[in-house]
Formats: sequence, structure tokens, C-alpha cells
Amino acid sequence: MIKKPRKINMLIRKWVSDLDYRLLFLVIIPLSLLLFVSLSSTPINSVFTLRSFIFNRTNSSDFISSCPLRPLNRTHSAKAELHQSRIAVCLVGGARRFELTGPSIVEKVLKEYPNADLFLHSPMDKNAFKLSLLKTAPRLGSVRIFEQKIVPQTEEQVRVLTAANSPNGIQGLLQYFNLVEGCLTMIESHQKQHNFTYDWIVRTRVDGYWNAPLHPQNFVAGQYTVPSGSVYGGLNDRLGIGDFYISKIALSRLSLIPKLDSTGYRQLNSESAFKAQLTTQNISYVENRLPFCVVTDRTYQFPPAHLGVPVAALSSPGPLSGAKCRPCTPICKDLCVADIMSSLDKRWSWTNWDNGTLELCNAHGDWENGWEKLFDRVSDKKLAAERRRVKVLKFEECVRDFTEMKQKAVKWEAPPVDEICRLGLGMT
Repeated sequence: MIKKPRKINMLIRKWVSDLDYRLLFLVIIPLSLLLFVSLSSTPINSVFTLRSFIFNRTNSSDFISSCPLRPLNRTHSAKAELHQSRIAVCLVGGARRFELTGPSIVEKVLKEYPNADLFLHSPMDKNAFKLSLLKTAPRLGSVRIFEQKIVPQTEEQVRVLTAANSPNGIQGLLQYFNLVEGCLTMIESHQKQHNFTYDWIVRTRVDGYWNAPLHPQNFVAGQYTVPSGSVYGGLNDRLGIGDFYISKIALSRLSLIPKLDSTGYRQLNSESAFKAQLTTQNISYVENRLPFCVVTDRTYQFPPAHLGVPVAALSSPGPLSGAKCRPCTPICKDLCVADIMSSLDKRWSWTNWDNGTLELCNAHGDWENGWEKLFDRVSDKKLAAERRRVKVLKFEECVRDFTEMKQKAVKWEAPPVDEICRLGLGMT
């Protein structure tokens, strides 16, 4: 048994000694090169271009179908590029329910893009003290809390706009337009002072509740992104995202009314005036589903009629794309929702409801008793804690929060912080 391995060993040595090493090298070197190339090369169709991802998205269904390979990595890369961009977030409106909406805006929008500068344009009233929640925003560009005054009406505005379906008539529209365009003025002033131009402007509302982060797919070059649904004869104007040039046109709600008048537009509501603004200026837009709703205290008939307004339960999975909402025990789900939503006019108050994304409230009266517990249950712990903190906020805490916020802001234009806090906490 021992002799056989020895014999084999001798045969191997003889074979090795007889090898033609020149031939061996000729075979090994090409094989090594082939192996190296095959391991280090990347197929052309797997190369991902960041700009093509961010700039060519149109809607969420396109995003899902066109990104079958490594979608998480692509999203991460797109966000990384946005984190290198200059972004302004324009936040406008009154702070009535900001204890519910504010923390969601901070978490789902501002902290998702911590390089973004926040521009706040909000009227001074008894709810303005809640804006101190923005002290946790990563960056504050400019804050303007102002005493609201009547906006003088022009003949052009009276011709172009309608008071129908506006709670405060044409003056209500003008106040809203003034808030939006005023925010643009703040951004332009900041740009001029610091000698640069923002790559992107995100315009959203103080009363928007976000239940998921703002996705990079909504930053589309050459187009203005708006929410789908709730079009009311035009385009949903409750949020907009675009580059600076496009955003300047979209946010010029007052300045472009003379242009609409000369083009012959008459009796427009906010949404139809917004669509006319974009179309007359040849601005392309894309309608996406976005994960926020507008918290409302207004009452609406239930079930809604053909042109009625559905009010979503805050617990709806969404995305709700800026539909009206409130915290409630849903009275209508599944087949009931299908029944009601299929009867609504798609050119008016209709919003996406498929796949169980929407649950409805009976909003014919005030918010139900115990709504606070309902809100705390559907929101995360951090948002619920902020709501409770505002409810028991002390004067000294309010002043301290605003002072911290003021120190963080590049520009601050507001009444004295103690005045804001006294009014909000009922001390005057």
C-alpha cells in the first residue's frame, strides 16, 4: 500500500518536468486576463445615472415599473444628490392646528432634506405661538409672522377671480395668494443677499399633515410637481415642487392675474387660476400622489354629493395628496368608500381611493370627543408627544422656544416673542 503512492508521486514529478513552460504561460495569461475582466466589468444597462432618475420621473406608477433593479439604492443615490442641492421650503398659512401638522412637516419634509432652508410666511393670530415647534427645523432661512391686513382689490382681480366656494370670498383668495407670493419674495431676497440661486423650491402649507416622507421622485426637472386629485376644475394647488424658474411662475399668484385678465380668463377659483397661470406661461406639470392631507375644522355634508367634499380620516393609509382630513373614527371604509368616491366628479373634489388607501369621516359636525387619543394612536410617539407638550405649554417655555428659533434664523421679522406667546396662551 505504501509503494503505490510513491509510484504515483514519481509519475507526477516526471510529468511536471516534461511540461513545456512556454506553452503553459501562453494558456495561463489569457485565461487570467479573461477572468479579471469578467469580474471587474459592469453591464451597461445596470449603470445608474442620478440625474436621469431625479429628472425624468413622472408619477409613482412610472417609478415602480421603471426601477426593477435595486430601487432602494437608487432612491438613496437620488436623495444623496438632492442633499448636495440648494433647496428652499416655503411654508405658508395660519397655524390653527399646527400642534398636529407642524411636527409631521419637520420630520417628513425638513429632516428628510436637512440641507433645505425653511421660509415661513404666516399671519399673526392666537395660534401663531404654535409655530415655535419649528425650533427643531434643521435650517431656518427667513421667518415672517405679520399682522394680516386687507389686500386691496383691483378691477382685474374682480374680473378674473370668483368668490364662489371661497369661505372669505375674493378677499380670502387674495390673502392666500399674498401669503404664497410673499414667500417667494422672501426667498428672492435671501438669494440676492447671499448671491446664489436655489435649485429647488418646495411650497407647502402650514395645515398639511404628513404621514410619510417626501420622496425624491417628486423633484422633476423642467416640470412642476403638484398633488393629484382635489383639482376643483383646475390643478391641486396645496403643494408644488419645481426648480427656481418654474417655481417663480407658480408662486406669482398675484402678479400674474393681469396676464390672466388680458388673456380673457374670467371667474376662476384658486385651482383653476393656478392651472391658467402654468398653461399661459407654457409650464409643464406632473400630478403625483403625495403623502399629506390638509387638516380642516370646516364641516361638510356626509355623504358628499356629486360636487361635495370628502373628508379623509387621518388614519387613512394614503397617500391622500392634500385631501381634506381630520382625526376621526372612520364611518366609511372599503365598499362604502368605493360607492361614495365613484359618484364624485373627477374634475372637482375626487381623490384617489383605490387599494384601501382612503377612509372617510362624517364631517357634518365638530370634531368628535376624544379626537386627541385618536390622533395619538395614528401618529408616531414623537408627534403625539409634541401635541401634548403644546397643550400644556407655559409662557416661559414658549418664549424660550421662540428665542431659540430666532437665533437659528438668518432673518427674523415678527412681533416680539413675548407678545406672540401672551396672545396664544390667553394672557392678554
